[in-house]
Amino acid sequence: MSEMTDTRLPLLQIESLRVEAFAPDGSRTRILDDIDLEVHPGEPMGLVGESGSGKSMTLRAVLGLLPPSIRVTGGRICFEGRDILTSGPRGGYDTRVRGAGISMVFQEPAIALNPVMKVGRQITDAVALRQGMTKKAARKRAIELMDQVGIVDAEHRVDSYPFELSGGMRQRVMIAAAIAQQPKLLLCDEPTTALDVTIQAQVVDLFRTTQHESGLGLLYVTHDLAVVSQMCTSLTVMRHGNILEHGALQSIFDAPAHDYTRALLTATPRLPEDTLTALGTETRA
Repeated sequence: MSEMTDTRLPLLQIESLRVEAFAPDGSRTRILDDIDLEVHPGEPMGLVGESGSGKSMTLRAVLGLLPPSIRVTGGRICFEGRDILTSGPRGGYDTRVRGAGISMVFQEPAIALNPVMKVGRQITDAVALRQGMTKKAARKRAIELMDQVGIVDAEHRVDSYPFELSGGMRQRVMIAAAIAQQPKLLLCDEPTTALDVTIQAQVVDLFRTTQHESGLGLLYVTHDLAVVSQMCTSLTVMRHGNILEHGALQSIFDAPAHDYTRALLTATPRLPEDTLTALGTETRA
């Protein structure tokens, strides 16, 4: 990250974002309704809500990955002060922010990873292309990143295919690929949902360590407030395509302003810090 970054200015600023789904008959369904959201440099923010609340759609709008039938119909998405919805070379979405600017870790690595490509190549292909790295240098960098995210025997695993790895290892590969280009903002779309409880704790601990050491902005989507409590300092609550409340994590936990947030808190069991830490330091996935 640049040392000149002004942490007082938002890294990501979403203003009055409206997203709609278009049916073949021309009818529209509002999915996101005038969303306002800010993430500052180095800030780990949780974005929570039940399934269908618009959390994942918000991330996909930020990264320009909406399905063809779903479109942004209003508002702005600014990254480092630039509206990326209109700043592309042809006046559309600016794909140049993907990778070194914004990266994403998806919910299901078995789907996101290419099943017929070795994981080492998937981690460093994009950065190798941008930096003109040799195959040898790219492979070495992939091993370094795999080791960084806690994959045991990285020198051997770098030549594995996704189906040869456990679910926990595949998710670690996704994290390694996401941070390979040293992004300033990391988007996480429920990355531990498909993992068992013990591996979830390890991956959450990895995210927390990576965010802290790299100082990157983090927008972490989940329905699990117990996870958010372990790694985020601020919280945004969504429901039915609307933001209900936003603020410092502990403030919302102590005095939620909305009945829906209170219901989420009541329904969420919380693991003590020492328990999660203990789980995160057990055998790696």
